[in-house]
Amino acid sequence: MAFEAARLSPSLAAAFRSHRSSPAPPFLRRLPLLLPRRFLRTSASSSAASAGGDGRAVALPSSELRKRRNSSSGTSPPAEDDKLRSLRRLFARPDIAIDAYIVPSQDAHQAEKELSHDWTLMRSGNHGVPTTIEWLNDVLPSGCRVGIDPFLFSSDAAEELKNAISDKNHELILIRDLNLVDEIWGESRPVPPKEPTRVHGIKYAGVDVPSKLSFVRSQLAENGCDTVVISMLDEVAWLLNMRGSDVPHSPVFYSYLIVEMSTATLFVDSSKVSEEVLEHLKKAGVNLKPYEAILSDVERLAEKGAKLWLDSSSVNAAIVSVFRSGCARYLKKRGKTGRQTGKESSSDEPTTTSHGVQNSAVNGLYQVSPVTLAKSIKNEAEIVGMKNSHLRDAAALAEFWCWLEEEVHKNVVLTEVQVMVQMGAIIHYRPTLDSCSSIGSDNLFLLDSGAQYVDGTTDITRTVHFGEPSPRQKECFTRVLQGHIALDQAVFPERTPGFVLDVLARSSLWKIGLDYRHGTGHGVGAALNVHEGPQSISYRYGNLTALQKGMIVSNEPGYYEDNSFGIRIENLLLVKEVNLANSFGGISYLGFEKLTFVPIQLEHLFMRI
Repeated sequence: MAFEAARLSPSLAAAFRSHRSSPAPPFLRRLPLLLPRRFLRTSASSSAASAGGDGRAVALPSSELRKRRNSSSGTSPPAEDDKLRSLRRLFARPDIAIDAYIVPSQDAHQAEKELSHDWTLMRSGNHGVPTTIEWLNDVLPSGCRVGIDPFLFSSDAAEELKNAISDKNHELILIRDLNLVDEIWGESRPVPPKEPTRVHGIKYAGVDVPSKLSFVRSQLAENGCDTVVISMLDEVAWLLNMRGSDVPHSPVFYSYLIVEMSTATLFVDSSKVSEEVLEHLKKAGVNLKPYEAILSDVERLAEKGAKLWLDSSSVNAAIVSVFRSGCARYLKKRGKTGRQTGKESSSDEPTTTSHGVQNSAVNGLYQVSPVTLAKSIKNEAEIVGMKNSHLRDAAALAEFWCWLEEEVHKNVVLTEVQVMVQMGAIIHYRPTLDSCSSIGSDNLFLLDSGAQYVDGTTDITRTVHFGEPSPRQKECFTRVLQGHIALDQAVFPERTPGFVLDVLARSSLWKIGLDYRHGTGHGVGAALNVHEGPQSISYRYGNLTALQKGMIVSNEPGYYEDNSFGIRIENLLLVKEVNLANSFGGISYLGFEKLTFVPIQLEHLFMRI
């Protein structure tokens, strides 16, 4: 049985709960990725579609096809999903006029049983399951219009989508003025969060806001820019030494931040800003504007020729679109309408400057945010906070494990729901009373937990057995632990990217032909998001970010046998410099210091490996 939870022990942890929340997006609307099953006309004679008034192919929902089939067989068709029908009606509006609509999400645990018959769940990442782009290109006839809400896509993601669907002559439509799901949701849609923000004290932050802003401005000057747009919520929170609770289990708040050479502006709902926070921002020279004013300010900056630094991997497509439009107007005003405002210049146009600011006079530097790496390298105060929070976390978990073991040995029947309540947990997959498993002595029990404290963030996984595991379980557990120890004890040269170390965690499993499908380690924030970049330890070798002193990463190899059992052992590690007898090439060597203090069950190790 695999059970994943975030935990808060009321008696031992004065903490803010958090776990497994991906870095919050720079927008308010987050919606599930669920593409409706659609059958489309591929020729004029097809009965699976009809022609619109403009001659375009119009998709028919699967429910319509079933209705036609059922009418010929004499059976009654099931009712079509009302929400889906309402959504498709919007497709035909003259101001929208699209053939498909993509609704992205960070929710990787959508249960198929929650969907009506009008939907097909495509488990992204599974073998044989197409990507969204592959699926669209396969089912849509050539020349369709694919709509997205540009606030829900990063600029890079939208550009990739645009280029990929153009292979089939499809057009990407940015529907900026309204979100179609919000439109049909109507008044029943929950209101945006209004939770107050708070100051993250210098005792925990370690560096004051003016110093952090000064660093960002030095990066702007070095890269030939005068303004940067920060849209990642954890980057805004870190840079301004603020925390919030807009995103469940992550201490961040919905906002944008624009830093210029002499000013800084926070775009946030003013109702979230207390007098204390307002004074904190005023002392740092940070102005306030409404959250919704971000687009108009980006447009204003572009139209006056400002050189913006935009992290296109995180800044949403709406902001980049407005910026490029503003740049075009600026160039037109200066009589340079022939200049390009995209990422690339054609061969007969002026090339980029040495720092990537294009057309010399105007454009954006599309590069990773200057805050990303700085935030990942923890200062002394952040490291102390992380160590202290892990000690309190270990005490809370020790208390929990003692309670659980005693209950199981007393033959008390416990369900996952009851354990969740005991921990005050918020978990990945949410069990229900009618479908959850019981916890006993006949199988492995995997608990992935974490908590948000005022001074740190924890993330830990332990796998235990309250009875006698099978020889297979013992061997798999032992090999996972061997990989965990191998990574924990690693010593490596500076400038080593995390993917180089991934093999250490997998090697013992590979020796008997086993593996796991997830990365081995992710970055962790200090009293911030439990998942942060840019560092990682993974088999995905595209991330070339070097591990550096002060970074924090997880160490979590595992093994999962379908419909049988799952094993994972996870600690958090601090990257530190190690003193060695030699220093080949005059370089420094790095290793890890454990932050996690919770014991690992050893009674069932397979000692003959």
